[in-house]
Amino acid sequence: MTSCTSFASFLISSSSFPSLCFAQTHSITCKQRFPFPSVKGRRKFSTLPFSSTKRLVTRAAEYKFPDPIPEFADAETQKFKSHLLKKLSKKDMYGESIEEVVGICTEIFSTFLHSEYGGPGTLLVLPFVDMADALNEQGLPGGPQAARAAIKWAQDHVDKDWKEWTNGDNNKK
Repeated sequence: MTSCTSFASFLISSSSFPSLCFAQTHSITCKQRFPFPSVKGRRKFSTLPFSSTKRLVTRAAEYKFPDPIPEFADAETQKFKSHLLKKLSKKDMYGESIEEVVGICTEIFSTFLHSEYGGPGTLLVLPFVDMADALNEQGLPGGPQAARAAIKWAQDHVDKDWKEWTNGDNNKK
């Protein structure tokens, strides 16, 4: 299965109609749910032709995410650092290495925000995997727990904060 196929499945599933997409070896079978009368409690499905899927993928491939905003990255990094320090301080496992653990996680997160994050849809899992790996490689305690706390915070705040940040800029113009 190619990434285009996966991306096509994502696009179709995020359309205005709920859908079921099944990726097969060389094609995608998508069934759109329409509000047709149900038969014995089940909905009727219609098949979406592959050419429609191909057009969705083509349009999506042409979309360019915005570049990272350094000021946003700086502000979000500070929020992240203060939250992670507060969250991890509650756990006994870190002891005196809490500052080092938070510092490594913050550095990786900051690098990601400055170089790759371009708004909703661009929050990746890789920086958080890198956090756990870096902490484990250096023999620091609680790598998986720190990465879990970091990703949980990022999922809850980064995209929302980006939207607020960019809407604030649009209102100033």
